[in-house]
Amino acid sequence: MPELPQILRVTTLARSRLFEIQQLDLRFSNGVETQYERLRGSGAGAVLVVPMRDAETLLLVREYAAGTERYELGFPKGRIEAGEDPLATADRELKEEIGYGARKLTPLHSVTVAPGYFGHLTHLVLAEDLYEERQPGDEPEDMEIVSWPLAELDALLARDDFTEARSIAALFLVRERMKNND
Repeated sequence: MPELPQILRVTTLARSRLFEIQQLDLRFSNGVETQYERLRGSGAGAVLVVPMRDAETLLLVREYAAGTERYELGFPKGRIEAGEDPLATADRELKEEIGYGARKLTPLHSVTVAPGYFGHLTHLVLAEDLYEERQPGDEPEDMEIVSWPLAELDALLARDDFTEARSIAALFLVRERMKNND
């Protein structure tokens, strides 16, 4: 492994309630100095939850995505609140977004979206043995819940409204896990 660059200075260029844009002045081990910019997320990251209604059925949500300016199909997700455990966040988000809790929550993996410039970690969680329980959330509208057969993942991947990389990664992890449990 090469030696990490030395961070000479960090300057905040802009800040919102969710993100901070920073400029980093760096010196690499070969003496080259340069500037990078990065987007830092606030807090402890996020969770994305793959709820299994039963061994053959996924539950997805359709919600508005401001980045693409359209409705996207994906899995329940949300920000980890200060002091909150990722699995507690996963259960809370399930209750807020789809009206279910989970008796069994299994961490799958933690992923980044664009580590070259975005310092944000998402914890992928499998939720099984669901039970009905709704909690009020912070969504501006009710989300449509879509049941999807695990056996028809190719059709889900072919959809124009299922494009989020975190959801796709989680889907592959769940598929492999289910194959290995057979």
